[in-house]
Amino acid sequence: MYVRLAALVLAFVSAAACTPEATGAPPPVTRSPAMVATSANVGPPAGRWRAVLIAGDNNSPAFDNGVQSMRDKLMAHGVRDIAVYSSATSTAPARLASSANVATALRAGGGDACFVFITSHGEERGFVLRPDRRLFDPGSLDRVLNAGCGSLPTVVVVSACHSGTFLTPDMRKPNRVILTAAAADRASFGCGAGDQYTYYDQCLLQQFDGAATWRDLAVATRACVENLERRMGVPTPSQPQTFVGAQVQDLRLPSR
Repeated sequence: MYVRLAALVLAFVSAAACTPEATGAPPPVTRSPAMVATSANVGPPAGRWRAVLIAGDNNSPAFDNGVQSMRDKLMAHGVRDIAVYSSATSTAPARLASSANVATALRAGGGDACFVFITSHGEERGFVLRPDRRLFDPGSLDRVLNAGCGSLPTVVVVSACHSGTFLTPDMRKPNRVILTAAAADRASFGCGAGDQYTYYDQCLLQQFDGAATWRDLAVATRACVENLERRMGVPTPSQPQTFVGAQVQDLRLPSR
C-alpha cells in the first residue's frame, strides 16, 4: 500500500511512501584478527571492505541508478566484495531485493568493515522492499548487522523518506556510522519517474571522491542536499541526519 505525498505541488519534486513489515536474525560476529591490528578510525584496506547495495523499489529508475553508480564508485576505490540487490528483475547481475535475500546478505559476514547502502521508498516504520511488499524496520536491520558485522566498523546509508527513523538507540552503536536522507518526520526527494537519482543519492555520489572520512562525506552531502532543495524550491526540507559512533569518529573511506 503506497501513500502519496500530495502536499508537494512541484511536478519535478517527488517524495516517497510505502508498505508492511520485516525480518530479523541472531548472533553477532566478533572482530577479526586483521581488524584488531588496524585502528578502527583509519579502517582496513579497500580490499577488506564488504559492501551490500540495495535498491528496494523499482517504480523509479533512480533507485537502481543510485545502486549501480555506487557500485562503480566503490570498485574505482578498490572495493571488490560487493553484493547488489534490486527490485527490477532485469537488472543483472543484481539479485532480487526480497526481505529474505536482504537479511541473508546482511547476516553473511566477511571482510574487516561493512558498508550498507539502501535506496528506496520509506515511511516511519522502515524502508520498502517491493518484491515481497514488505517494510524492513530498524529493529530488523540492527539484528542482521549485529549478526553479519558485529563490532567491525560499519557504515549504513539509508536513502528514503523518513529514514531518520533508523537512528534508534539500538542502531547507534559505537562502531557504526549512519547516514540518512531525511529526518524521521520528513520526506526526501527526487524519486520520480524522470529522475536519474534521488537528491540525496546524487549528492552522496558527487561528494564521495572529495571526502576523506565518512563524517566528511555526511557533512558535504547534507550541504549539497540543502543547496539543491533551496534551488528546487522545496517547501519542507528533508534534513538529512548523521550518527558517528565513538569508535569510528575518523573512519576513512576505502582507499583514503
